[in-house]
Amino acid sequence: MRVVVRKLVEGRLRWALILWVFVMSAIAFLDRVNISIAGQALAREYKLSNQQLGYVFSAFVLGYALFQAPGGRLADRFGPRRVIALGVVWWGLFTTLTALVPTGFALALPLLIVVRFVLGNGEAVVYPSSNRLVANWIPSAERGIANGLIFAGVGAGAGITPPLITYIMVHWGWRWSFYCSALIGLAAGAVWYLLARDTPRGHPWIGELELAHIEAGLPAAAGERNAREAHRGDESPVTPTCKW
Repeated sequence: MRVVVRKLVEGRLRWALILWVFVMSAIAFLDRVNISIAGQALAREYKLSNQQLGYVFSAFVLGYALFQAPGGRLADRFGPRRVIALGVVWWGLFTTLTALVPTGFALALPLLIVVRFVLGNGEAVVYPSSNRLVANWIPSAERGIANGLIFAGVGAGAGITPPLITYIMVHWGWRWSFYCSALIGLAAGAVWYLLARDTPRGHPWIGELELAHIEAGLPAAAGERNAREAHRGDESPVTPTCKW
């Protein structure tokens, strides 16, 4: 299977990574917006007023906003591969915890607020980390389309989320809409961790021609940094192939 995937991405590995960030962007939207679709069912379950439900919704947005800059700093320090992978595990955990709050629990409202706030912290890493990936992997002349594809994931997630969450709720209940969202995210995160590397030189599947194309289009300082970072990881021989 790995050999097949490697052949498919030969010469266009950078675009395979961007495509998968597009997928992760759509899933991030799914995990943050599923509660909007399931909101009324959740409110009935925990006997929340519209105002209290608004507090739960706002907790996510606050956590998301506050952690954008720290999320970017983490990506700078530890690399986008690990930060996005950790973020996906984080989303999965706290998306699941949203559905595990016990019915009738006296502190259900504050617990939901805390869970959604912390979920927002984890979701905040995806776009700062994707920008770090673009800076490392994408030549300057191609960054517009790369960022456009990444942010198109938001629109894709917005289109997929309502029918998917509604279908799951109708057939299995609102809690399963959260469990399924978490499972989808964890599966995509596992693929990401296997596929991605922080820099082109650190990736065993990169071809010489694609590597040369990437490094020729990067600012000089970024190219030198990528070369230094690659020496800290394992490197495999590269094959001379490129399909632009």
